[in-house]
Amino acid sequence: MKVPVKVDGRELTLSNLDKVLYPDNGFTKAEIIDYYSRIAPRPAAAPPGPSPDRQALPQRRDGTVLLREERPPDHTPRLGQARQPARARQHQEPRDHRLRRRRRPAHPRLLRQPRRARTPRPPQWRVDDDGQALPPDTLVFDLDPGAPASIVECTRVALMLRDVLKAEGLTALPKTSGSKGMQLYADWDCREEPSAYAKRLAQLLEKEHPDQVVSVMTKKARPGKVFIDWSQNNPAKTTVAPYSLRAKDRPTVSTPLTWKEVEGCEHPDDLVFTAPDVLARVEKHGDLFRRA
Repeated sequence: MKVPVKVDGRELTLSNLDKVLYPDNGFTKAEIIDYYSRIAPRPAAAPPGPSPDRQALPQRRDGTVLLREERPPDHTPRLGQARQPARARQHQEPRDHRLRRRRRPAHPRLLRQPRRARTPRPPQWRVDDDGQALPPDTLVFDLDPGAPASIVECTRVALMLRDVLKAEGLTALPKTSGSKGMQLYADWDCREEPSAYAKRLAQLLEKEHPDQVVSVMTKKARPGKVFIDWSQNNPAKTTVAPYSLRAKDRPTVSTPLTWKEVEGCEHPDDLVFTAPDVLARVEKHGDLFRRA
């Protein structure tokens, strides 16, 4: 069955809307489209800060987003292309396909891509009107638990990072990854190279809490600890956008949190949210990643 729709004045045809894309609970393609169509117009989420022109997805004022595909199919929407910083291009993997969009980002055409490509992953930098990269305006810490550690241990490390960043004059906002870990975001004032700054803070916490924190990428060093991935601030790296669905068996979402929720987390399930949960949360709390 094919259904004609009009989005931003463009006529599209949607098909296979009853196709199950999340097998654990039968979440369908139609439900994915419904979720993104309802969450996208919300006021912006990341990076934090007063920017009324942002929308919830893909969390960038310029709409820059990365879709991971080796060979984008012919039907990939022509949304424009952003030019990455030179240092990023040197390390970019060939499967990365960066698109830029200035209008509604949750375009149904994007949902024709493979499931892994339906998770928007914006970089920590924006582009100007000519598609040239601007200096990074976001600082991000990706907290990755090494089993048997879980997001519970990540919350403890997040609280440590929050306090360190506050002492440095930066306000951190937390969100789940939608998978096993979480991230902290902060507006970045370009006081120094962001990756080096993030690495210095990660090493500081590792030194102070060696039984809880690791700052090196060696996987054998991670069991039972939380890896503070400072490298996400490299121009070539991207982090899952807030409110994005993840390519898991359930429609889990990378979900903005309150610090009270972070402080009160006692079990991994305390911070697992699916698409319906997130829509309800936004109705109740608004956009937790948007500051007044």
